[in-house]
Amino acid sequence: MIVPSIDIMDGRAVQLRRGRDFVLDGGDPIERLDRFAVAGEVAVIDLDAALGRGSNADLVRRMIRRAPCRVGGGVRSVEAARAWLDAGAERVIVGTAATPEICAQLPRARVMAAMDADGGEVVTQGWRTRTGRGVLDGIREMAPFVGSILVTQVEHEGGMAGFDMTLVQRCIEAAGDARVTAAGGITTAGDIAALDAAGADAQVGMALYSGRLPLGEAVAAPLVKSIDGLWPTVVVDELGAALGLAWSSRASLARAVEERRGIYWSRSRGEEWVKGATSGDTQELLRVSLDCDRDALRFVVRQAGAGFCHEGKRSCWGERFDLGALERIVASRMTSPEPGSGTARLLAEPSLLASKLIEEARELAAATSREDVVHESADLLYFALVALTRGGGRIEEVLDELRRRNQRTQRRAMEKKDG
Repeated sequence: MIVPSIDIMDGRAVQLRRGRDFVLDGGDPIERLDRFAVAGEVAVIDLDAALGRGSNADLVRRMIRRAPCRVGGGVRSVEAARAWLDAGAERVIVGTAATPEICAQLPRARVMAAMDADGGEVVTQGWRTRTGRGVLDGIREMAPFVGSILVTQVEHEGGMAGFDMTLVQRCIEAAGDARVTAAGGITTAGDIAALDAAGADAQVGMALYSGRLPLGEAVAAPLVKSIDGLWPTVVVDELGAALGLAWSSRASLARAVEERRGIYWSRSRGEEWVKGATSGDTQELLRVSLDCDRDALRFVVRQAGAGFCHEGKRSCWGERFDLGALERIVASRMTSPEPGSGTARLLAEPSLLASKLIEEARELAAATSREDVVHESADLLYFALVALTRGGGRIEEVLDELRRRNQRTQRRAMEKKDG
């Protein structure tokens, strides 16, 4: 699969050739992240930290909270690695400090060892220092302690002139069950397809920035051939609830990724169709993923209007009441208040909402029976959801926050507060 890469220097997304020669300014890293995140996890590298001449830590922390990111650059201690993991990074990339002693103290699945190789020799300190160590030897040493390995072919980095596939295959063999991500010289959709078939991911920067490799083509690259050139596409909302089943062609997928909209292929009409183009029930495309067999797609969308189904329902499998449905009901009371609506009143009167939150929290704390706990939990969830909606938040943001907290390597002590 494709892993888009954002290298940051002086607060800007940049691309360098061989880690030295400035090639282009890619603009605001946040804007790049919003564009790239539709493909899934994004690699964010702080070049200033890697080179020991500053830090973009505050910016990187903002990016982590915005989309799934793997973070690297200047991570040279257990404490630094844990700090990024606890900040919400999906995984941390450890380069110069990638030793068994350090990585063994971290959660294996979330640690990626960076093996930067120039002519097969590991280089460190922002690719400035040659170590005399073979990249395959380095991979064999680190594989038992990390969940994944980033292999950058420095001599090909930023050149868009191809890479050494034979070396990558040897790296995959040396890595065992650690997943290899290849970087440097990856330029075409065919490169990504070949790497995926071999069992490796492709980290790409220059080809995406330059426009030589459209992101949609990169996402579609690993798809296996189908008889009719179409792939089933499961469409789900932000909370993972299924809305319907559609079909995608390579062209419709590429357009959907480019425009970040729900765009599919109509088998009955034999043409692309944009969800909501006539009905107004549009979709914002948030994420695209391929299944394990690379023969089906999942679109995560933010659905507007009545829903996905042609019968005017949110889902082709009928209405479903969940926290997402309750959230939409609460939001509707904000935009179109109904006379006598208690929800509308809570949204309009923050002091009333605050008092109800305190009241319901106390009642839940005092509840003892199963029936009472369920009843009071429902009350508190409702009022919390009203507060969330009033503050402009979304349920999926709460779930993302809880997921980040669950992944922390260090837990805060649970202490009772006075007052």
